[in-house]
Amino acid sequence: MPGTDLVRLRYALTAFFALDGFVFAGWVVRIPAIKEQTGASSSALGLALLGVSAGAVVTMTLTGRLCRRYGSHLVTVVCAVLLCLSVALPPLTHSAAALGTVLLLFGAAYGGINVAFNSAAVDLVAALRRPVMPSFHAAFSLGGMIGAGLGALVAGSLSPTRHLWGLAAVGLLVTAVAGRSLMRCEPLTPADTGRSGRPAPRRPDRRTRALVIVFGLIALCTAYGEGALADWGALHLEEDLGASPGAAAVGYTLFALAMTIGRLTGTTLLERLGRTRTILAGGSTATVGMLLGALAPSLPAALLGYAVTGLGLANLFPVAIERAGALAGAGGVATASTLGYGGMLLGPPAIGFMADWFSLPAALTSVAVLAAVATVIGFATRNARAA
Repeated sequence: MPGTDLVRLRYALTAFFALDGFVFAGWVVRIPAIKEQTGASSSALGLALLGVSAGAVVTMTLTGRLCRRYGSHLVTVVCAVLLCLSVALPPLTHSAAALGTVLLLFGAAYGGINVAFNSAAVDLVAALRRPVMPSFHAAFSLGGMIGAGLGALVAGSLSPTRHLWGLAAVGLLVTAVAGRSLMRCEPLTPADTGRSGRPAPRRPDRRTRALVIVFGLIALCTAYGEGALADWGALHLEEDLGASPGAAAVGYTLFALAMTIGRLTGTTLLERLGRTRTILAGGSTATVGMLLGALAPSLPAALLGYAVTGLGLANLFPVAIERAGALAGAGGVATASTLGYGGMLLGPPAIGFMADWFSLPAALTSVAVLAAVATVIGFATRNARAA
């Protein structure tokens, strides 16, 4: 594939990563308003929100096959359209059951597009012969920050219906522009990516599948930390360190900002250190940062710990997904993504149970423990190759 086509493909995929983060964050900030609209109790809302998780996990396991059959570019565009249309549906519901039903569709589109564009990105990374995977995930983070910030600004003046319908319209416009560019790019071939010209086996061998699962565990450890800090980070600062609600909210903002900065500089870091040392450095940094964030006796030290944790975790997920995809293609991306998403689901409830058994600061140290586990896995798989 010519170099100009590779550049066009990179821009198109970057737009879809940013769109995914933008749409998902825009939905998240309107959850309280949707809860009030449907009249759902907290427990009923929790069950309804499981629709997103259930739809995503089920679809992730199937999208790898769809990418192999129809191509990751087409699947990305189709899932983007479904994502934009489905985000407009929650304001139309008036019960927790109806909300859970439409969130199944939203979660399915969210899970599908994540596997599809990560699969396309893995092929592009191989074709460019540069470790640019973190830049795509940085676009997702930036899209999420813009979506959340915009949602916070309009929450007081726009109803959830107008906000999410506007979000859908913007998303469909971006999909039309970026999708046209993406579909004009021919799917990357083995010659483009520098891989062997022989067709890949339909089912990877046992050793390769095991390695994919191992890299999925790195993604799980990383996403566990993201989910835990998103749901419990501010509460720790407010309840255990006496921070005001505003100051407590700064904690996750610093974490997300540091993660975005880490991903924006991830390509340079990978080019200088390589994948293994990037995982070792990131995992070690996150371990130290989260121990400080969880156990520090003062608010400034805890905020510093959150920021350091964000920098440490930033590139672990992109590297894990890229390595899984390099080993087993779209199926590898699907497996690792499913495990990673499972970690994000596991984090918040696990922290809650441990906080009841011990304390919230002690529970948050589990993020540091799993970051250390990711570091050990990264070292153990430093020479991993497909059979």
